[in-house]
Amino acid sequence: MDLKQSFVELLRRAATDLSPDVENALKQAHDREEDGSPAKAVFRTILENVRLAREQSTPMCQDTGSLIFYIDLPVGEKEEYYINIIKEAAEEATKKQYLRPNAVNPITGKNSGNNVGINAPYFHFHQWDKGEVRVRLMLKGGGSENVGTQYKLPYGPVHAGRDLAGVRKVIIDAVYKAQGLGCAPGTLGIGIGGDRVTSYALSKEQFFRKLGDRNPDKEIAEFELSLKDDLNKLNIGPMGFGGKTTVLDVFVGYQHRHPATFYVAISYMCWAFRRKTMTIKNGEVYYD
Repeated sequence: MDLKQSFVELLRRAATDLSPDVENALKQAHDREEDGSPAKAVFRTILENVRLAREQSTPMCQDTGSLIFYIDLPVGEKEEYYINIIKEAAEEATKKQYLRPNAVNPITGKNSGNNVGINAPYFHFHQWDKGEVRVRLMLKGGGSENVGTQYKLPYGPVHAGRDLAGVRKVIIDAVYKAQGLGCAPGTLGIGIGGDRVTSYALSKEQFFRKLGDRNPDKEIAEFELSLKDDLNKLNIGPMGFGGKTTVLDVFVGYQHRHPATFYVAISYMCWAFRRKTMTIKNGEVYYD
């Protein structure tokens, strides 16, 4: 097994092959729109783009995003081993133009040219008791990242208090402010509670859920569905052209907070919802 090439393939798949759950949601959104409407035309173009990207093995968006890896590995395995191989794979994937160079030094303004730099790619490691390695990759676009935000409740401008009703108000506020700038239709990852860092981390990890997956907490599951319904009534639509689908789904997670704080982090994923999983088990590699 050539592990470096396995990671190159993971990066290729993430950049060029939209996952079935997302593509199916886009097809359903297309079918809901009125014939001859700008929204239907946008969805038709998006779906054609998805098809061509897969067939030609080219990126489905000119912004191939930041590389975010969540890696679960058996106790005792060395993190540095995977970091080094993935960095080499990122360099090769960039040379093959599966990825655009997206790692810029914020001090000098210089692009590294290979998607490798300080904390780039980003790695989150977790040890588990299984004998296999699970690698979850997310390609997070800059446009959608720019419309993500965080609120501190209570939040006066929309009269949001420290409860689920207040959480709902700030989420709707965030999507309304984003309009089409996040390349709608988007998918939302919501992190309730924690501190400023962990609320964002929780919100972004929600993106590894499949569209249609609901929180095991029944109240939160109902909250996700009602939010999705409310947000799609905003009539922002694909790329802000208006329409029945502004978000494809809403994923909510929560965690305990300090009594003095109540943070709500809202991460926004564009229509090009790019994430793939690779499992290494008994010397074999499996992709999902």
